[in-house]
Amino acid sequence: MTSPEDKIATQLKGVIFDLGNTLLHFNGDWNEVAEEFYTELYRSLTSSGFDLDKANFIHLFHTRIHAYFEERARRQIELTIAYVLQNTLVDLGYSQVTSEELKRPLAEMYAVSQSRWQREDDAVTTLDTLLEAGYRIGIISNAGDDEDVQTLVDNARIRPYFDFILTSAAERYRKPDQRIFQRVFDYWSFSPGQIAMVGDTLDADILGAKNAGMVSVWITRRAKTSHSSNNLTTIRPDYKIASLAELPKIINSRE
Repeated sequence: MTSPEDKIATQLKGVIFDLGNTLLHFNGDWNEVAEEFYTELYRSLTSSGFDLDKANFIHLFHTRIHAYFEERARRQIELTIAYVLQNTLVDLGYSQVTSEELKRPLAEMYAVSQSRWQREDDAVTTLDTLLEAGYRIGIISNAGDDEDVQTLVDNARIRPYFDFILTSAAERYRKPDQRIFQRVFDYWSFSPGQIAMVGDTLDADILGAKNAGMVSVWITRRAKTSHSSNNLTTIRPDYKIASLAELPKIINSRE
């Protein structure tokens, strides 16, 4: 008798991964890093010629960031951290700031956290297994800065595994918005049912995949328990795994 795993394996051609808390994890205290973030951003901006009061700038930027997080979650639109910074500087009297002028300060800010992101121990072996089995692989990451995500992928030395790395910062749409998933369908010319989405967030990765008609795989080892518990009864993944090492057992068609 054909098991659900065997049935799904014969159908799948592509696998999409989330990045943070799926392929990579953060080793550190976000609150401590946030303080370093703001301080480094302030230092970089002032070294570039911006005349800013440190306490006032950090307070205003911090306030705008939190408002932005709430707005993007509600609208599923990514306006980017650069946009928030640009508007913060407008409020402080710098109305002619270009995105190009902000590239270096933002890069130096993100460098604070990039060294703290670590590749999951089972990521490479899982990706190797999928490629050897003939699957196409991609990434969709909800993130406020595309260059930061691209740097994280390069630092983790996993770029060669992926056909593409899509971010909400570049695409302007956040998971679960269907428009970012449509980019995958167009690129691969696969039907939604031939693609699995693997991620840690129920209301972004799993809901987005299910609404798009994809196979949804929830990885739980770094999922935020309190956040996820609010969605457990309404968002049900097709599969649930505790580690990436379990993934090939579900979808490898050459077993």
